[in-house]
Amino acid sequence: MILMNTDLLNPLFQAPSMSIAITSTNNVVSQWRHPFRHQFRCVNVNVNAGNVFFRSKNGRRDRVGLDHRIRVYSESKMEDKQVRKYSPVLEGPLLSENNVLTEEFKTIPDIWRSSAEKFGDRVALVDPHHDPPTNMTYKQVEQEILDFCEGLRVIGIKPCEKLALFADNSCRWLVADQGIMATGAINVVRGSRSSVEELLHIYNHSESVALAVDNPELYHRIAEAFNSKASVRFVILLWGEKSSLVSNMMEGIPAYSYKEIIDMGHEHRAVLVDSHEAREKYVYEPIKSDEVAALIYTSGTTGNPKGVMLTHSNLLHQVHNLFDIVPAGPGDRFLSMLPPWHAYERACEYFILSLGIEQVYTTVKNLKDDLRHYQPQYMISVPLVFQTLYSGIQKQISTSSTIRKLVAVSFLRISMVYMEFKNIHEGKYLSRDRKQPSYIAAMLDWLFARVIAAILFPLHLLAKKVVYSKIHSSIGLSKAGISGGGSLPLHVDKFFEAIGTKIQVGYGLTESSPVLAARRPDCNVLGSVGHPIRHTEIKVVHDETGEELLPGSKGIVKARGPLIMQGYYKNPTATKQAVDEDGWLNTGDIGWISPSHSIGRSRHSGGIIVLEGRAKDTIVLSTGENVEPEQLEEAAMRSSLIQQIVVIGQDQRRLGAIIVPNKEEILLASRSSDSGVAELSKEQMAGLLSKELRKWTSDCSFQIGPILVIEEPFTIDSGLMTATMKIRRNRVVELYKEQIDDLYK
Repeated sequence: MILMNTDLLNPLFQAPSMSIAITSTNNVVSQWRHPFRHQFRCVNVNVNAGNVFFRSKNGRRDRVGLDHRIRVYSESKMEDKQVRKYSPVLEGPLLSENNVLTEEFKTIPDIWRSSAEKFGDRVALVDPHHDPPTNMTYKQVEQEILDFCEGLRVIGIKPCEKLALFADNSCRWLVADQGIMATGAINVVRGSRSSVEELLHIYNHSESVALAVDNPELYHRIAEAFNSKASVRFVILLWGEKSSLVSNMMEGIPAYSYKEIIDMGHEHRAVLVDSHEAREKYVYEPIKSDEVAALIYTSGTTGNPKGVMLTHSNLLHQVHNLFDIVPAGPGDRFLSMLPPWHAYERACEYFILSLGIEQVYTTVKNLKDDLRHYQPQYMISVPLVFQTLYSGIQKQISTSSTIRKLVAVSFLRISMVYMEFKNIHEGKYLSRDRKQPSYIAAMLDWLFARVIAAILFPLHLLAKKVVYSKIHSSIGLSKAGISGGGSLPLHVDKFFEAIGTKIQVGYGLTESSPVLAARRPDCNVLGSVGHPIRHTEIKVVHDETGEELLPGSKGIVKARGPLIMQGYYKNPTATKQAVDEDGWLNTGDIGWISPSHSIGRSRHSGGIIVLEGRAKDTIVLSTGENVEPEQLEEAAMRSSLIQQIVVIGQDQRRLGAIIVPNKEEILLASRSSDSGVAELSKEQMAGLLSKELRKWTSDCSFQIGPILVIEEPFTIDSGLMTATMKIRRNRVVELYKEQIDDLYK
């Protein structure tokens, strides 16, 4: 390989006439191998007026312009040089004497220098539930990332190597994630609650070389399998001390604490700053935007996880284009509780921390207290969290005194009616009808909605003061809750709108970095997932022919844009199935696009996307009828007796359901408060649940027949739920296959 002095990278550099004798027979950088396939023997290289000339074996004189940036060095001088990749903006100051700095983000780690300069001493991260509790300013976050990055280089991580980061949400996760990226390495992420088999599969499939784990407990859980079935260069503990590790489990594998990595990195950075000679030991290469930043293994509801390759430019698309959805800024506070290795939480964290926002880490256990204590303006979460908040509020209302309960329920009904007519008046109502209403009909509809909304408005204001203000003081979210990773039930959506807590629903996949569409603050149309975000195309096609459908027609949703993944790691077949040659990603979701109208109740809802389920979740009955189970499950979940439900019935004559009952509510409903739920047989519980299903699903196109009652809930730990708390339908059906077969006999 030929490398030239970094001075030659300067476009203003004027090369003097000179000759260099080169004896190597392989003297051209990799990108020039094809143009110069012939090898060179002892040749003369003349540099004159910005050109390099080679005399080849056949005597021909070949010219290479300096603008192609071929770097020339003697072979002996290059033997000790190491390639050092770096984020152009983040580490620019260290290399400023040899490189032209840019303000444009090229990589995700570039965010941190910009944020440190803009927001310096403003608090960035608050992590109260780890030991030690941590508060970090933007300057401290930048320095910690730089130290961790350098520490990784010291212990031997090289560009493009994979480093597995198996840990949960915390400030140290973010530092480790960004430190890995800043070295030019690729992080392979997963949470600590995944099974040992899944973690081992991800580690080996990704060809990771080392481990960064949450704590000693996680390492002890996976050590035996990894020691025998994987090659681990070293282990880093994000939390806890090395002394907690059982020595016989390490088997000669070096272990480092988080603090050791930080300290080593800090010391080596000081050496590089002070010593020109130390800096000269490296060949510096900026990380490119189209290089892979992370491997995120899907945690979908079916199949084995596939490694999604997301580039820096994929993730930067989210950073640059989410402001339309979340117009947040310095002074705002976000509450973070989702696993950050999931693309949804991860992209949102990068985005909000580029704006000078304070992020507070919480857990499911501490969520209620942290909402009350920190009063966040925003929370990014999944539908189940908002359903849980809804259920908690409803329970408080139902257990209040008769008068308070009557007042609260009456006000809620009034506010829901008010909001419905307000939305009609403002033109924010969904419609699949492509035919536009007549001008007269639209005007009458608008006038009627305005009158009803005006009549109800004073009562709605009174409700906000008397009832809803107390709810707001307990949950915060003064600006918005952002829901993604699944479908938000319509009754939950309507409830939060009625009490004045804005819930904006978004939509995306890991394969799209992930956000494809979202409801905007000024166009928060219920029942939808909003408009596509900027620089993103979405269309709906026929599930068999692939023909693009007109607005209002239901089909398979496809998406295209700079946010679409580079592909599945080591799986070209799956990549071709997911992304066609024109760059369209098949999302596997069923949906439709709202037609555009210039007048009427849907005049501001044109182009909005509505989802109705997953194509792979569609149940085909033996009668040939297709059923989307999501609608039935959503309706059933309105019952307080039902904790979880999976609608079944593939190839059967009628639908059935697997239900996890809410034991406390079942007890109350059975009017057996003096005796335990255990005294109720499963047949008795099934009878109560059947009545509930008929009550709540009466308006649905299909009804549910036989019921299988399961007392153990579906959890992430059992592998029956994803990280975003969606039930893995196929795994549940497979687990209870024998009982289901008996159910239909």
